[in-house]
Amino acid sequence: MKTPTLSLLGAAAALALSLPVAAQSVSNVGFVNGLAIDGGTLDLSSGSSFDRRVGFFSDIYYDRSRNEWWGLSDRGPGGGTLPYDTRLQRFSIDIAANGAISNFQVKQTMLLNINGLALNGKAPSAAGTLGLSFDPEGLVLNPVNGNLLISDEYGPSLYEFNRSGQLVRLYATPDNLVPKTASGVDYNAAAADLVSGREGNRGMEGLAISPDGKYAYGMTQNGAIQDGYANGTRGTYTRIVKYDTATGAAVAQYAYKLESTGQGRGISAIVALGDDKFLVLERNNRGIGVGATLANPDKNVFEIDLAGAADVTGVALPASGNFAGAVAKVAKVMDLDADTLAALGNKSPEKWEGLAVGPQLANGEYLILAGTDNDYSVTQNGSSVQFDVYFRMADADPYKSSIQCAVGGTTECFFTDGGAATALPASGYTLLPGVLHAYTARVDGYTAPVPEPSSYALMLAGLGAVGWVARRRRG
Repeated sequence: MKTPTLSLLGAAAALALSLPVAAQSVSNVGFVNGLAIDGGTLDLSSGSSFDRRVGFFSDIYYDRSRNEWWGLSDRGPGGGTLPYDTRLQRFSIDIAANGAISNFQVKQTMLLNINGLALNGKAPSAAGTLGLSFDPEGLVLNPVNGNLLISDEYGPSLYEFNRSGQLVRLYATPDNLVPKTASGVDYNAAAADLVSGREGNRGMEGLAISPDGKYAYGMTQNGAIQDGYANGTRGTYTRIVKYDTATGAAVAQYAYKLESTGQGRGISAIVALGDDKFLVLERNNRGIGVGATLANPDKNVFEIDLAGAADVTGVALPASGNFAGAVAKVAKVMDLDADTLAALGNKSPEKWEGLAVGPQLANGEYLILAGTDNDYSVTQNGSSVQFDVYFRMADADPYKSSIQCAVGGTTECFFTDGGAATALPASGYTLLPGVLHAYTARVDGYTAPVPEPSSYALMLAGLGAVGWVARRRRG
């Protein structure tokens, strides 16, 4: 009779020997369904209901080797003004044969720390020192060692954590991305006061990893100050930073051209399809969201190719126009505004930020999951006082007709438009939900990050030892 150990050995060996069969390309993308997840959903940490509110899907990652989904919460409610222990969530969803998703559940909440000290979403207290401040935005798992890599906007930084959430390594931030004024490094400076480096809240927004785990690719939401920023207008180009995961050093940078500037346009996610092919989620700041303008949402996913792109590490990128060494945009493969949910009044969310290629379905196509960041359904006034925002999705403009209340409760409420006091109705108004969309797609030649053969050899040796011990005990 075949033993469980031998079955695991066979499965691992088969996976280790599998090879990509074609260059990567995405086609036949189709929307299947979506979930609107209650904005009051709680994670599995301790504390008040407000502290435990799940901040949805700043990024999404599917760990194929463990069949696990991970969702990243960002710096917390309050836009960096409130203390918040940064975290990520392992979640589960049911997936039907046709790719339809259902039954979202939080399975694990992992708090991030440095030697037991919680990393905090509050902005740096000293201008030139990050300290424990952390604004997580991008997430991958290294297939070689199982550790989590998380990119941050404050630095912009790339941190590596073990599976208990403890920092094990800080990658080197390229000098040209560190925010600097004429007086030196300043993580809190306004864009107008910076002479170089990333703009505030426009740091390392997206993160991908090569299939073999040798390289991580961080992507800034917009270009650096020296990349064409002038008088409040951002340049057209942003940067992809290639890191060597063995050394933690940045080894190259690539220029990515946005479709346009204005309306807060930038990138929100990057996903590896292979060694050179990626998906990039690019969006503006329109749609249903806290403080957002509803009209003209524009959220798209592009297939790009880094092969042939020039290393622009020491190059200031142009504000506009063509750049000969830029990353090639192969095709627009997804329009996230084209399909909407009745639960949102058939309107598009503002902040599509998470993107992941999931499992392969029985018909050979892959599930692609896209998710939104709901900003915890919290806003703040000019005095940095926070309020929960309740939306009535059936209205023509749900944010304009929204009601704000004291955070964590339903008292001291007032209309967003005009500020008149009101009571929150017993029904009809809800916190902004987190949204997941399920798509299916043909992804030719897709190479998922799975352990390398050398890693499997170690695993197989361990499994063999387990089997030997089991046989010895039986004997």
